[in-house]
Amino acid sequence: MSAIDTLPIDPQAIVREAESAADRLAAVRAAIGEVIFGQEIVVERALTTVFASGHGLLVGVPGLAKTKLVETMGVVLGLAARRIQFTPDLMPSDILGAEVLEEAPDGRRSFRFIQGPIFAQLLMADEINRASPRTQSALLQAMQEHHVTIAGQPHDLPRPFHVLATQNPLEQEGTYPLPEAQLDRFLMQIDVLYPDLDAERRMLFETTGAQQSEARSVLNAEELMAIQGLVRRMPVGEAVVEAILRLVRSVRPGEAKPEMAARIAWGPGPRASQGLMLAVRARALLEGRLAPSLDDVEALAVPILQHRMAVTFAARADGVTVRDLIIRAVGASL
Repeated sequence: MSAIDTLPIDPQAIVREAESAADRLAAVRAAIGEVIFGQEIVVERALTTVFASGHGLLVGVPGLAKTKLVETMGVVLGLAARRIQFTPDLMPSDILGAEVLEEAPDGRRSFRFIQGPIFAQLLMADEINRASPRTQSALLQAMQEHHVTIAGQPHDLPRPFHVLATQNPLEQEGTYPLPEAQLDRFLMQIDVLYPDLDAERRMLFETTGAQQSEARSVLNAEELMAIQGLVRRMPVGEAVVEAILRLVRSVRPGEAKPEMAARIAWGPGPRASQGLMLAVRARALLEGRLAPSLDDVEALAVPILQHRMAVTFAARADGVTVRDLIIRAVGASL
């Protein structure tokens, strides 16, 4: 729990701030919708991730505008964005930076740290699972502690700092599974599916003509951090808190019902509960509500939990998926 969670809550101040933020948030969604077509749920979850101060993992086959979405969000939210294209030969120093030896005119030598592309407010880790696990793990400290350590010296990252990574399905050639410790640092796994017919028809006309829509800035970094602070101060009803606890604990092998426990290899830790608590607040604010509801818990259960648990080999052989278990747990918990 952060210090801001322990501050006294002024309900009237929250109402005023939420009403003031509502128009800005609506403008953010509209601006992204001018560039990204037919992915309303994906956009909602990506924005919820950022407003909840988290990192997002966008999973889908190539060509579904995952990279375009991250680029657009960087412009609309007014963040200094940088992109890393992950490849099998990428090294940790290509991400974090490195110290180089320099010689002064008087002959004295010293080391100087050259920052890597991770020093950004919004980092796009494109096709993150095409790099080796060693290189993927270079992001672990940054995603959790918001600084990196090079040659024993810590270097703070800009504020805010968010990683939006894109990932190709593991069944494709040349991919490496992300380490469980890194998966847990992503607030959400956002599945990007094919667009529906109407969205794809609109996309054909909008993206193949002489002129194309371009992203425009709506917020800046200071306004975004103010919204993130507001999210952390939003009240959460006891029913929602209890539902979050019941849900997360019900998909852990040691606490699930016997028929569920036999199918779960490993389950979500406390970071899942914390993430769900923040995400339901952010989703409520994004939709113009002053407090989250059980509907928010239900809507976010799969993206928050699916990358933090795994089914057993026996369950997989029976055709049972992680998503199936989460949906069953939601039905029993809410």
